[in-house]
Amino acid sequence: MPPTDKRRKNPSCPHRPPCPAADAADREAAHIVASHPEQGWALRCNGVLAFEDTGELLPDGQVIAPHRRMVRTGAAA
Repeated sequence: MPPTDKRRKNPSCPHRPPCPAADAADREAAHIVASHPEQGWALRCNGVLAFEDTGELLPDGQVIAPHRRMVRTGAAA
């Protein structure tokens, strides 16, 4: 039976505790291993490319749409 823990052992992840897998709900908690803020992206230990607009590109090519919270502007009525 495959492991159900989304913090599977990743041989390329030296972090303790291990970084969450790319398909885990908490994938954004993985350590950043390369960052180019001038280009608006960062590569996480689990292979996820995270973009400054909160969109993501997973290692399998799946695109996660930006999920930034909506911020209300103006005075409350």
